[in-house]
Amino acid sequence: MKNLNEKKICARAAAVMTAMSMMMINAYAVGANFTDVYTPIVELINSLMHPLMAVVVAVGALYCILLGVKFAQAEEPQQREKAKAHLKNAVIGFVLIFVLIFFFFLLTPIMER
Repeated sequence: MKNLNEKKICARAAAVMTAMSMMMINAYAVGANFTDVYTPIVELINSLMHPLMAVVVAVGALYCILLGVKFAQAEEPQQREKAKAHLKNAVIGFVLIFVLIFFFFLLTPIMER
């Protein structure tokens, strides 16, 4: 019985998504102007990016410093390897966040067109 209800819900969600897609395609086909819709969204995102970037840099730097201290204070080889793995993962995550932010800044002008 549960699978039947889940299937019905999935079918309804798919139908709604299809209908919404068709409405958007039709609106675009008749030349609807979406500038009034996406301009405030893009402006909001642009205004939030610099403060969020500062927060990400501060938190990421503090986290990496704390992990570095934990690595330096580790006495046993097992603790040292664990701290080293955590530090490596944090640096990779930090770099990925900056790459995503960079691509976001590159793609923002394209989204405005």
